[in-house]
Amino acid sequence: MTHSHKPTSRSAARRAAIVDAAMRHFAEHGYEATRVQDIAQELGIAKGSVFQHFGDKQGLFVAAYRRAVTAFHAYQDAPDEVQRRGFFATLRYWLERTDQMLRQDWVPYRVCLLGNYGIDLAVRREINRFLVSEDPYGTAPFVRSGIERGELRTDIDPEMIVSILEWTIERFQDALLVEELDPGLFRRYDGRPERTAARIDQFLIVLRGAIGVESMSRTRSKRRTSQNAGAKRRRLR
Repeated sequence: MTHSHKPTSRSAARRAAIVDAAMRHFAEHGYEATRVQDIAQELGIAKGSVFQHFGDKQGLFVAAYRRAVTAFHAYQDAPDEVQRRGFFATLRYWLERTDQMLRQDWVPYRVCLLGNYGIDLAVRREINRFLVSEDPYGTAPFVRSGIERGELRTDIDPEMIVSILEWTIERFQDALLVEELDPGLFRRYDGRPERTAARIDQFLIVLRGAIGVESMSRTRSKRRTSQNAGAKRRRLR
């Protein structure tokens, strides 16, 4: 029994060391230019040992991406006093701290950026499976809490609201930061703090207009107005 745990422990440690090295290589060189041979050489192991753990370069990158994502907070990791202010206040809290991702450690953010924009479709499919199955940012429970608080629309499938957040929040955060890492990938904008704050305000106005309860009320009001107008036209005939 004593010996059965040691290989597993050594294997886990080796796997973790490979992922750590791979994250740095992917972040520094990009996906295409990163060579498994270089990672193995840095660690003093055979290239076949890397493939034994991860199958191929794609598998290694997916493992690096998973590690990178878990370096970031989930939505509901915000302080309690922020969450008590509500769904959109919590979104604002994280958006205002977007630049901290880059200041704290640029490697995981760069790996995430590559996973989102710099890989082929086969790798992207694996990443999408991971994001859907494990929901690392806790988007689904965060949306449920917003619905329960009465802040989000109930006439839209919650899964659609989750998708809207995934499509827009990540892209918006990337646009705020990416000029420092990949100039030209997004349209350049004035990055002064006051300009960034104004962009966050505008983004939340648009998002609230799409999924907030106020937009549901406006939709229902327009629908009633249209129905009343149709009924009036029929009476006049």
